[in-house]
Amino acid sequence: MDSAYRLVLEPPSVDDYLRLRKESGLSARTREEAENGINGAWASASVIHVESGESVGMGRVLSDGGWYFHVIDMAVLPDHQRKGVGDAILTALLDHIDACAPNAYVNLLADPPGRRLYERHGFTESAPASVGMRRV
Repeated sequence: MDSAYRLVLEPPSVDDYLRLRKESGLSARTREEAENGINGAWASASVIHVESGESVGMGRVLSDGGWYFHVIDMAVLPDHQRKGVGDAILTALLDHIDACAPNAYVNLLADPPGRRLYERHGFTESAPASVGMRRV
């Protein structure tokens, strides 16, 4: 990531969180969900475009603080993708996990556009040993 961007180890504002999710193609969330959840992460990272002051990327980690860590909300605005923003966010989050829990179990659910980024950072599919599931 070049000097056009600044990484901060904090979540974006609620407004920025909602905008980043929507404009990057993640599912929309309500303001109430964002307000209740934004500060509930174990770790957060955001990237600011220096010239505009705009939040252009984010990522968060949920954790029990011991060994289990789940990467969530990885999002970068389309105009700022392929510039190292997502890589910087994920690197910062993984470095923080490694510093606090060297033997951590780290997982995530990958949307197709993010798979290459996650694979570059050592993530592999867990199937058939385990399969991601969700309640609908």
